[in-house]
Amino acid sequence: MSNLRIFAVNRKKISSLHYFNNMCSSKIRASLKRLKLHVLLGRNYSSLPGLIGNDIKSLHSIINPPIAKIRNIGIMAHIDAGKTTTTERILYYSGYTRSLGDVDDGDTVTDFMAQERERGITIQSAAVTFDWKGYRINLIDTPGHVDFTLEVERCLRVLDGAVAVFDASAGVEAQTLTVWRQADKHKVPRICFLNKMDKIGASFNYAVESIREKLKAKPLLLQLPIGEGKAFKGVVDVVSKEKLLWNPNSDDGKDFERKPLLEMSDPKLLKETTEARNALIEQVADLDDEFADLVLGEFSENFDLLPAEKLQTAIHRVTLAQTAVPVLCGSALKNKGVQPLLDAITMYLPSPEERNYEFLQWYKGDLCALAFKVLHDKQRGPLVFMRIYSGMIKPQTAIHNINGNCTERISRLLLPFADQHIEIPLLTAGNIALTVGLKHTATGDTIVSSKSSALAASRRARREGEKKQKENNETERLLLAGVEIPEPVFFCTIEPPSVAKQPDLDHALKCLQREDPSLKVKLDPDSGQTVLCGMGELHIEIIHDRIKREYGLETYLGPLQVAYREAILNSVRATDTLDRTLGDKRHLVTVELEAKPMETASLLPVIEYAASVAGDLSQASREAFENGVHSACLQGPLLGSPVQDVAVTLHSLVIHPGTSTTMISACVSRCLQKALKKADKQILEPLMNLEVTVSRDYLSPVLADLAQRRGNIQEIQSRQDNKVVIGFVPLAETMGYSTVLRTLTSGSATFALELSNYQAMNPQDQSTLLSQRHSLS
Repeated sequence: MSNLRIFAVNRKKISSLHYFNNMCSSKIRASLKRLKLHVLLGRNYSSLPGLIGNDIKSLHSIINPPIAKIRNIGIMAHIDAGKTTTTERILYYSGYTRSLGDVDDGDTVTDFMAQERERGITIQSAAVTFDWKGYRINLIDTPGHVDFTLEVERCLRVLDGAVAVFDASAGVEAQTLTVWRQADKHKVPRICFLNKMDKIGASFNYAVESIREKLKAKPLLLQLPIGEGKAFKGVVDVVSKEKLLWNPNSDDGKDFERKPLLEMSDPKLLKETTEARNALIEQVADLDDEFADLVLGEFSENFDLLPAEKLQTAIHRVTLAQTAVPVLCGSALKNKGVQPLLDAITMYLPSPEERNYEFLQWYKGDLCALAFKVLHDKQRGPLVFMRIYSGMIKPQTAIHNINGNCTERISRLLLPFADQHIEIPLLTAGNIALTVGLKHTATGDTIVSSKSSALAASRRARREGEKKQKENNETERLLLAGVEIPEPVFFCTIEPPSVAKQPDLDHALKCLQREDPSLKVKLDPDSGQTVLCGMGELHIEIIHDRIKREYGLETYLGPLQVAYREAILNSVRATDTLDRTLGDKRHLVTVELEAKPMETASLLPVIEYAASVAGDLSQASREAFENGVHSACLQGPLLGSPVQDVAVTLHSLVIHPGTSTTMISACVSRCLQKALKKADKQILEPLMNLEVTVSRDYLSPVLADLAQRRGNIQEIQSRQDNKVVIGFVPLAETMGYSTVLRTLTSGSATFALELSNYQAMNPQDQSTLLSQRHSLS
């Protein structure tokens, strides 16, 4: 009877869901309100979570789990190592999707932008919330393309741990090094997942060795593969001495068996695993004193008697201390090894309370959160992703933004499921939330409950600082670490389809800038055109595409140009006088200054004052002088590019009484431009680190092409059957390189670029560039 009742209830739920789908939108909203479940109905990966079926979990089942059960993790890697596919498998096995998404088919959950689906790459970091065996996991899938490194940087700041995904046939690649350095900078503990073990050329030992050599990390082998390449069929758990074999007839990889290794059935594998386990125990004992005492005391005679739980606890401590990295392996595409990876995430990566954040002691449980990403939604306006460090957030409450010194109100609180969002009543420390209603909050802002809470925390920080005799400004110490925004290297003009559409374009660019701080927009003072500055060809191409799709504007891009800089080679002096009468007021100022080259690189001009004037200048005159210097250095005399590595010394400044500060700045700016024109000058161009992976057959044409592009080859390494060319190439020579490389190598080669530094052009190349520019103008 009870079974019949359950069946009737389930039928009722299914039929009511069918009814939902056929109702008009206003009825849907009203019905969802009654169910207290608000879901964005734009996509249908798992239908409405929790309404049908027992295998699809409801996000409401764990809205606020204990903080020890939360894991905030990111997935990071080189482009094409399989990050998004790994994320899709994780979502499928944790029960949040009904089917396996595929990057090549363009139906993945986390790659939801149209551009991501078309190109098969991840651009924005999508946040996904799910649970696994009683743990809440907030997972962020980050881009691997060099143009979007700021996205990675932005997310690493709010993570407690990370999974580094490697292509087992390639090991450590160029972008892997970049994201690893970023994780080191933010002190993020991580585990490694050697993906694509089924790929031809996959080598577990090679990949592990590259982690040891290139990343200077200590790998802890927690698994060994059973077979490699096409023979890959499972993994061995070194800690528990068990083998995990996936059913070859299973379509989705959910069906696998875990068997203990036995002397009778697997003598060779058991011997290998025992040796690997003993080596692992010795490695962990070297890094963890508590575990070393345990091993030397009770289990020194026989390591086999050491319980797996004791070893796992010690590995957790070592991972947290970042003295070593656990290594696992599998094949996300072939659905092998993902469930053990999920177990490792919950077992070895830290919970929020295990990360030590110094600033939390000043808030004493009050709200402290960091806005780490802003998205624009046409219906709901700006959506702000927040990491809550302490306290809790509720909808319809006011919050104070320390950076912007303003108070705003959160209207709604959502749980992010890629581009589906579920409304929730509150969220506590350790979680990642999505807030609606914040109009002024931008990326990197620190959020607290009120201004008085910020002042109280400031007083505690000051008292602590006095104890430790620290001189820091307490406001700065209350702010969570901001994001370092790299300087853009490419720029181009952007034109609206008509003058009437210019305000729409300005609005679109303003929204996109708030989402993506690495995009810079400026106005060309000479032509009055809008100039887009970005991190690379792909970055600008995608911004252009988004303006068309999301804002309905057919804009026109000018040719891509490289962001050059200028420098001077010798010291020069200049004097200038400005004499103007405006109305009945006379403005008279005479300035004498010297510009000289600096040996150390500096983007901004270094300003100095001669002893004869240092004591006589008022604060207002100093500020006016400095403003004039900065504005003059924005446009150099050769190309109109910023001038760097220059020191400016003021020798004399004579100001007529009543002269405005604007006139002082104008005179200083004109005088410095006169000095820069007199000096010997050179152009600095951006130099890129280049890494090309190419088969032996195509190595010669690739090297010949790089020589034509003024490339400087540093070394050629061997990676399995391929060659890896490492060197430098000027950014100006990389335009359209991907198309040329595909043609030269029949689509088999891959390359990675990263900004190295700015380097002086040789006189011949400089004169060629200048003549090209003059002929264009």
